[in-house]
Amino acid sequence: MRDVVYLDQIEQAEALLKPQRIEVLRHLAEPRSCTEVAIELEQTPQRVYYQVKRLVEADLVRQVAERRVRGITEGIYQAAGRAYWLSPHLVGRIGLRQTRDRLSLGFLVDLMEDVQADIAALDRTRPDLPSIGVSGDIRVRPEHRKAFLDELNQTLQDLFTRYGGAEGDAFRLAVACYPKGNPDERT
Repeated sequence: MRDVVYLDQIEQAEALLKPQRIEVLRHLAEPRSCTEVAIELEQTPQRVYYQVKRLVEADLVRQVAERRVRGITEGIYQAAGRAYWLSPHLVGRIGLRQTRDRLSLGFLVDLMEDVQADIAALDRTRPDLPSIGVSGDIRVRPEHRKAFLDELNQTLQDLFTRYGGAEGDAFRLAVACYPKGNPDERT
């Protein structure tokens, strides 16, 4: 089971985004049969099997074993992940990406989608994956905004130049800078 399953296919999102299926997924955090889940959810095994079948078709659940119960083969199922991460392009994104100004919010949304996809594709079973996340708040007066962005850009360019060689482990560095809070609260 993966820690996070990244959903980037509309069929997967459609299969997942049903309240009954989400409940079934929660009960399949550990391997269980449809009968066991049905008892916990106070539903019929057939109803749970229908939901499980749809989740299996969408690669959100896997059959991990089988067992014989009273002459019938019963599948044992487990959720594919502990959490599910829905790609932003599945949520209200209309049309193709367009080339955007690097200072636009559209560029930031596209960048975050790329970062999200990259992180979701990592093999989380490897404990040696080095990463770092840094977050902080700063305040920049409007008259200093251009100088701040220029300095930030120069600092990053210096890092890219210093560590941008062809040797060593490859890392992606993404920096996001966006207004914080309610626009009415900003000065």
